[in-house]
Amino acid sequence: MSDILCIYYSRTGNTKKAMEEIASALDAELAELRDDADRSGWKGWLRCGLDAMRRSTRPVAPVETARPLGDYRLVILGTPVWAGRYSAVMRAFLKERGGEIQNAAYVLTRSSGAQYQEIYRQMDLSVPAGHRAAVSLRSGDVGWEFWRVEFLRQVRAFLEGQ
Repeated sequence: MSDILCIYYSRTGNTKKAMEEIASALDAELAELRDDADRSGWKGWLRCGLDAMRRSTRPVAPVETARPLGDYRLVILGTPVWAGRYSAVMRAFLKERGGEIQNAAYVLTRSSGAQYQEIYRQMDLSVPAGHRAAVSLRSGDVGWEFWRVEFLRQVRAFLEGQ
């Protein structure tokens, strides 16, 4: 049983792809977040942006994990960037369960050129110990592989030092 959990929300599949690659490289458990909002198509895209700007959330469906969140050595949280903020789905999850996470790492996926480091600080408000590693990936960017590998290096360094 893995002591690393990768948990994510993905609307378009970019975050899912990144988290699957990271979970595979770390032999980590993988879980997907869902809420009850229809986020498909252009209406869904608009809803996502408005939810992010308003910081509104909807209840997240229960997530099945092998053990309680606090029992993992590291929980890697993957989320797309919506309107310069992290997704409303991840926001809802962290509001409800972020206090249970002992050690966190963040994976942001984005479509713009901005890195969005401010989002790490936003997410840290819901995770008591803050983050141990973080990466901001742009799908299709030539730097995707470099930054994914660098993130894995940071995670492994943290785990070895723990």
